[in-house]
Amino acid sequence: MSNGVTPKQVEALGRRHLMLFAGRASKELANEVAGHLGIECGSVEVRDFANGETYARFGESVRGTDAFVIQTHSAPVNERIMEQLIMIDALKRASAKRISAVVPYYGYSRQDKKGRGREPISAKLVADMLDTAGADRLITMDLHSGQIQGFFDGPVDHLTAMPVLGEHIRTSCEGRDLVVVAPDAGRVRTAEKMAGQLGAPLAFLHKRRSRSEAHKIEVREVVGEVDGRQCVLIDDMIDTAGTIVQGAEVLMASGAERVTAAATHGIFSGPAIDRLKNAPIGEVVVTNTLPLAEDQRIDKIRVLSVAGIVADAIRAVFEDASVSEIFNDQNQL
Repeated sequence: MSNGVTPKQVEALGRRHLMLFAGRASKELANEVAGHLGIECGSVEVRDFANGETYARFGESVRGTDAFVIQTHSAPVNERIMEQLIMIDALKRASAKRISAVVPYYGYSRQDKKGRGREPISAKLVADMLDTAGADRLITMDLHSGQIQGFFDGPVDHLTAMPVLGEHIRTSCEGRDLVVVAPDAGRVRTAEKMAGQLGAPLAFLHKRRSRSEAHKIEVREVVGEVDGRQCVLIDDMIDTAGTIVQGAEVLMASGAERVTAAATHGIFSGPAIDRLKNAPIGEVVVTNTLPLAEDQRIDKIRVLSVAGIVADAIRAVFEDASVSEIFNDQNQL
């Protein structure tokens, strides 16, 4: 996805202007991104006081720089968000010229609207806090809902991991009769893009969630032909894995030959790993937008890197080039 600039050229520019900093949740990903850019992550000290407050100080001058702060909103989500806000505030007060918040996984993304009275719109609150802290731009990946882009007052570059996921599925499932399956009606557009990328037909699972009990699915049925085919169940995230596992069970009961689950964000909270271990799923494919703990590294989980995509986006922003051209305008929800 390179736009013709060599790593040496980027490194030369980086010494003058571009600086990349990592929060504690994204150090591995940030180092990999830096490697793609041909630079090193900037020096920053981040630590916690005894009472839980977070402190951040940059170890070198950031005056006049184009600064990028990579921090994914993994568990503990509130601490990760606050850490990124503090880092951004420190950059602003140290006279960074432009600050971009790079958020591979955007916290509170599922709280993007009011479903009932007296509820917050927490995704908007997170955007407001990033803006107030001093972020001029937001770079994020595979948002749960496209409307979140409108919550942030500055420019938003919405990246997608679909090319990485699609290429892996194409290679690993070559020669098989594939069908791409959306776990619900809300993911049909994402599944359509994946189906187009793979040249495969589309199916989806119809479901209704309980209004009184969170994560409880009341009804499921398959819409589309899955009998005798390998199903690719695609979603933006896997949290407790209830949706993916129940979807796989319905697909296998409907005659599917094999189920591969794919998602950008592997949250894997609560009972997720145990559910996936016992699920009729051959492979679970996620990306490294979120760090994977050692006890979550089971054999059927495959983690792909999005560092190249993030690096290309940062390079484009730094050079005031088009981010959408990286994805041929396929990164919009």
